[in-house]
Amino acid sequence: MIDPSSPTPSSPRFWALIPCAGTGSRAGADGPKQYRPLAGRPLVMHTLTAFAAVPRLHQTLVVLAPGDDFLDQQIASLLIAKCGGSTRAQSVLNGLNALAGQGACDSDWVLVHDAARCLITPVQIASLLDACEHDEVGGLLAHKLPDTLKREVDGRVAATLDRSDKWLAQTPQMFRLGLLRRALLQAGDQVTDESSAIEALGLKPRLVPGSAQNFKVTYPEDFALAEAVLRGREAAVATGRSKK
Repeated sequence: MIDPSSPTPSSPRFWALIPCAGTGSRAGADGPKQYRPLAGRPLVMHTLTAFAAVPRLHQTLVVLAPGDDFLDQQIASLLIAKCGGSTRAQSVLNGLNALAGQGACDSDWVLVHDAARCLITPVQIASLLDACEHDEVGGLLAHKLPDTLKREVDGRVAATLDRSDKWLAQTPQMFRLGLLRRALLQAGDQVTDESSAIEALGLKPRLVPGSAQNFKVTYPEDFALAEAVLRGREAAVATGRSKK
């Protein structure tokens, strides 16, 4: 008997996958950067709160390193898979397999998001869903390059590059589960984002305008900037103004 609640190709579900198994070595902090306090809460909780506020998402799965119990019992509806790999690509691929174990279908959409992009907003997530849910390939949030771009050789400028067609890739990146799994298996462990793996199949993901604030907290100075943005948003809410 067919389960009427099971998704069909005409009614795919939307899942979020958050790789959260990094060590935070570049952030200069003790322990993983995703657990470092930021505006009164662990950094990753800001990320998860944004995804929890998007009702169209079926469920969110966080991929942790084996033995990591930081998020145990933090959010009742959160799916946790302690199957993080030594690279981001491995963690995402393992997470996709974990989602399949939770009933996700190859035709379902998966939004992969960096845990350390803690300034993502529900509005930005929804904009990606709107732009890509009927796309043949899928796509990603990205920010058009605002600065002059230089090419370097031996520490000196070798050329100034045309920036008119350059974008900074962000996350979430949204693709069908089956397609993304096939792309990652073919591309191997060295790809640094899902779009690169999809591109290696000869496909062209859609670019969806994101925000300069949706940066990845990576270096020590990034924490101060992220803190300022979060505090600013809190102040805006307190005074009755909304921030996208």
